[in-house]
Amino acid sequence: MSDLSQVAADAPMPKWAKVIDHESCIGCHACTTACKSENEVPLGVTRTYVKSVDVGIFPQARRAFQVTRCNQCDDAPCTTACPTTAMYRRDDGIVDFDKSICIGCKACIAACPYDAIFINPDDHSAEKCNFCAHRIDVGLEPACVTVCPTQAIMVGDMNDPTSRVAEMVNREAVTVRRPEKETRPKLFYRGAHQATLDPLAAERPEGDLFMWSQQTTGTDYVVSGCPSTGGNTDSPQQSNNSSAAAVLSYDIPHKMPWDWRVSLYTLTKGIAAGAYLVPLLLVLTGQISETSPLWVWAAPVLGGIFLAITGALLIWDLEHPKRFYLIFTRPQWRSWLVKGAFIIAGYSLVLAGHFAASLMDWNAGHRLLMWAGLPLATMTAIYTAWLFAQSKARDLWQSPLLPPHLFVQTLLAGSAALMPISALEDPFTLPPMMWMLAFSSLAHLLCVWGEATLPHVTAHARLANHEMVSGRYGRYFWAGIVLVAFGLAAPWIHGLTAPLALLGLLAFEHAYVQAGQSVPLA
Repeated sequence: MSDLSQVAADAPMPKWAKVIDHESCIGCHACTTACKSENEVPLGVTRTYVKSVDVGIFPQARRAFQVTRCNQCDDAPCTTACPTTAMYRRDDGIVDFDKSICIGCKACIAACPYDAIFINPDDHSAEKCNFCAHRIDVGLEPACVTVCPTQAIMVGDMNDPTSRVAEMVNREAVTVRRPEKETRPKLFYRGAHQATLDPLAAERPEGDLFMWSQQTTGTDYVVSGCPSTGGNTDSPQQSNNSSAAAVLSYDIPHKMPWDWRVSLYTLTKGIAAGAYLVPLLLVLTGQISETSPLWVWAAPVLGGIFLAITGALLIWDLEHPKRFYLIFTRPQWRSWLVKGAFIIAGYSLVLAGHFAASLMDWNAGHRLLMWAGLPLATMTAIYTAWLFAQSKARDLWQSPLLPPHLFVQTLLAGSAALMPISALEDPFTLPPMMWMLAFSSLAHLLCVWGEATLPHVTAHARLANHEMVSGRYGRYFWAGIVLVAFGLAAPWIHGLTAPLALLGLLAFEHAYVQAGQSVPLA
C-alpha cells in the first residue's frame, strides 16, 4: 500500500457540521430558493427558510434573522422514533432519509424539537434538510452554501481541526437551539439573537399580519411566537421568554402531525385493553365468576372488535397505509411504535385464544391465558406513554404520571363499555362494574387535576397546559371533565353514565393530544 493510500485509510470518517453566521446573514432567502430548486421541494413546504424578528423600538430597532433547518443531531430523536429506519444517521453524521420505506407515521415530526421535518405533499413521505448529501458524496458543497452571497453558511468536517467550521465551533462564541433537549445538534449559530432562537421569545404581530402574508392559524396549525397582548403584560396569554421588545415579521406555519384519529385511537385502545383487564381483575378478586358471560364471551369479543378498530385507525393515519407491514418486516426496535405494534399483536393472539377456549368451553384455557393476558393487556393500555415520551419536542407529554393515568383510563373505558353488556347478559356483575367505573372516574379526575395544576418545569409545557385547560382546546377539556364526572354516580344512576363517561374521556384525550402539539418549536 502506498503512503498516500495509507494516509487515506487512516483518516477518520468526516463528521459534517454547519455554521450559520448571523453577523453576515442579510435575510435574502437565497438559501431557501436554492434548496427548493436543488431538491425539487414543492410549494407550501420548505427544507430551510429564513425567520425574521424585529427587535427594539423605533428609532432603536433592527431586524434579526435565523436560518432554520434540520440540526443534524448526533442523538437524533427522529431516528429513534422512526419505526422502519426511514430516518437514519449516516456514518459521517448526516441525518438522511429513505422515502422508499417511509410509512408516513409522522412519529419523526412529533419527535423533532426543531420542527424541521414535514410530509412532502407530492409523495406523502417525510422529508427535511439532509445536508445535500448527494452533493457531499461527490465532493460538492450543499446548494445553500454555494448561493449565499455573504458566505454566511459554512460547512466543514469537525474531525479536521484546520477546517473553518471546526475552528469557529472550537474557538468562537456559537450557540445551538434548544440545548436542553440533549440532541447534540451540529448546526451552530454565530451572532444569532435570542429572540430568533427561542420560538416563544417574540410576539406575534396583531392580526397575524406578517411581512408579505397573513399566517395560517387554524386549530391544526402552529405559528411561532406568542399571541399579541396589545401591551398588556398581565394578560394570561403573555408567555414571552424575553423582556426585550421583539415582534415576528416572517415565519413559516407548521401543521400538527397527529390529528383526531390519534385522539380516537387512545380511546379505542383503552376499550380494547379494558374489555379484558376489567373482568380479569374482577375474576381474580372474586367479584365475578369465571363462568360469567362477561369474562367468557364479552372480554374477547369486545376487546377484539375495538382492537381491530384501533389497528384500522393507526393504518388510516399513515400517509402510506399500504406499507404498514414494514413495521413487522423491518422493525427499528428503539421505536415505541414498533414495540407497541408487537404488543398489540401479542394481545390479539391472547384474545383469539380466549375466544377459542370459550368455543370449546375450556375454562382451564382461560386461566392459562391469564398469565400472558394480564401483562399484554396492561402494556397495550400504557405503552402509549412511552410512545408520546419519544416525542421529545412535546413537553406536555413527558409527565411521569402518564403510564398510571393511561392504566386508570383503560379501567374507566373498559368498565363503561362493558356496563350495557353486563346489564343485559349478567345483571349480577353490574354492581362491581358500576363501582369500577366510579372509582376509575375518580382516579382519572384526580390524575387530570394533578397534571393540570402541578408546576410545569418548562415554558413549553406551561403553554401547552394553558392551551389544553383554557386555550383553544379548553372546551374539549372541560366537557371531558364534566362528562367523566357522571361516572362517579354510576352505582346510583347507571343509565347514561357509561356513554357519557366514554364521551368525556374522548373529549379529554382530544384536548390532551392536540394541546401537546400546539406549542411552536421553530
